[in-house]
Amino acid sequence: MPDKRYVHGYSTRESERLADQAETLTFLLHNDTRYPAGSHVLEAGCGTGAQTIILAKNSPGALITSVDLSDDSLQQAEKKIRQEGITNVTFRQGDIFQLPFAPGSFDHIFVCFVLEHLDQPGRALRQLRPLLKEGGTITVIEGDHGSTFFHPDHEDARRAVQCLVQLQQQMGGNALIGRELFPLVSGAGFREVHVSPRMVYVDASHPALVEGFTKLTFTAMVQGVGPEVIKQGLMSSDSWVRGVRALYRTAEPDGVFCYTFFKATARK
Repeated sequence: MPDKRYVHGYSTRESERLADQAETLTFLLHNDTRYPAGSHVLEAGCGTGAQTIILAKNSPGALITSVDLSDDSLQQAEKKIRQEGITNVTFRQGDIFQLPFAPGSFDHIFVCFVLEHLDQPGRALRQLRPLLKEGGTITVIEGDHGSTFFHPDHEDARRAVQCLVQLQQQMGGNALIGRELFPLVSGAGFREVHVSPRMVYVDASHPALVEGFTKLTFTAMVQGVGPEVIKQGLMSSDSWVRGVRALYRTAEPDGVFCYTFFKATARK
């Protein structure tokens, strides 16, 4: 069954957007996450496998177990992994709040773009902690839509982003969760918590980011919730169109786009 907490839906285009995002942000978000050969790694909330591919390639000797609530997403993820010829990943269906693993099963846990969709992110982290061996690590990556800045500025574009934040909140999630990672992770009982901001800065001198992040990742994500925004009357149709057009406008030669992710690491 699809996880109804996922505000962006489960369309083919959304799967493509996630892949674009992962590929574009590989160095920024994943370059310092590599696990030793033979270590057991849990990826909690793998979705359609966009991050799984990067994890597996960066740590080819690690034994990765990737779990998700959605069976459809797991099927897509496994298909992608097999097409890449990756053999060190096992997929399991399960709820992050009730995972079927014994205490101390894993050396490392990786959670990326998951907590933002949960109404009890702190509880999820507390449920994951016993699954780590003593001294094991957890890595958590989340975005924060409130960190979005762009030029040329446009009121409707800012409103469009806020609509996405509001929709996610209505579904029990939090699109501003990046700024909360330190208290969430430390509050779940982890130690040696370290949070680092990872800003994506995009201008015309970074054409790959203009295409891969500004257009195909962020603006596509906002554009995808348009039907629900219009349905709920959060913006008029004309204002929404102007807002999305203004976001695409930031990808032109004189445009600038900024967004910050937050990466937390900690130890049990």
